[in-house]
Amino acid sequence: MRVSLKDVAAHAGVSIKTVSNVVNNYQHVTPAMRERVQRSIDALGYQPNLAARHLRKGRTGIIALALPELGNPYFAELTASVIDAAARHDYIVLLDHTGGSRDQELLVSQGFRARVIDGLILSPIELRTEDLRDRDQDVPLVLLGERDYDLPYDHIAIDNVAAARDAVRHLIELGRREVAFIGARRDRSEPAQLRVRGWREELTAAGLPADEGLVAAVDGWGHADGARAMRHILDSGRRPDAVFAYNDPMAIGAMRVLHERGLRVPEDIAVVGFDDVIEGRFGAVTLTSVSPDKAAIGRLAVESVLARLGDNAPKPRRIWADYQLVGRESTLGRPGAGASGHHGTRRR
Repeated sequence: MRVSLKDVAAHAGVSIKTVSNVVNNYQHVTPAMRERVQRSIDALGYQPNLAARHLRKGRTGIIALALPELGNPYFAELTASVIDAAARHDYIVLLDHTGGSRDQELLVSQGFRARVIDGLILSPIELRTEDLRDRDQDVPLVLLGERDYDLPYDHIAIDNVAAARDAVRHLIELGRREVAFIGARRDRSEPAQLRVRGWREELTAAGLPADEGLVAAVDGWGHADGARAMRHILDSGRRPDAVFAYNDPMAIGAMRVLHERGLRVPEDIAVVGFDDVIEGRFGAVTLTSVSPDKAAIGRLAVESVLARLGDNAPKPRRIWADYQLVGRESTLGRPGAGASGHHGTRRR
């Protein structure tokens, strides 16, 4: 039999309104009364009906999260942070996979799930400014990632140019002078362009050549793409002393090729990745990486969606999330050389 608020009130000897105030975490309840009601809740095993609570407010209790690549460890970790943040507000998350396809991103952004969700968190790859400018849905939209749309939507990102510069500066400070970049995109993906720009700016600022012959373009984001890019550079006859990769899977793919070619990391070639996914921390050589604050990104995204559901929604804003460069063995060597240290920390 389902336990009701009335049952809890009778057990605690208080009014139904008092129980409701405790369940809804209203502030104006004394600690003693809150404890008294909570004991009855625990004793009876009362579970609030979250669906009914949301429906009373004209909401569904569901937030959609649309991502381009579910197989990418970064997006898996980001999804977990969004789900955790949503749960703290009694929301559940509906996951959509766009595959980085403009058609799918259009479908999601134009509200094909509008009747069942209260808000949408979207990480677009191919969506254009005009696509979102023509959006006629009133379901709140929050954007993730580095594409700049200059439109009235909350947008949460890290500063990719600054983060790339920190990564390259770390390598330069370790004495590296020929730094390759693997992961430039043939389709002119904006995040890749920003990271190449940071690579170029930092080398130039240090008085080193930004050798375009050390930039390897790819079609994908995965381990195999990083491996192909690394082989392309080595087969061209070039031997950089460092590699900055677009993301961690590509960095890990590159390190595999370096191992196959008999090159040591970091003694011969140092490697830096981006995203700080968990697999980079457990390889034979742990990976130095730019580490976005994924927990903060998930929390900010959920809070931004929910803020838009209130009567006094703030103006849309660009929110810069924190990141830091985490130094590990792929640039610093074995633990005796300080491989667990953090370097180049930046807060936004």
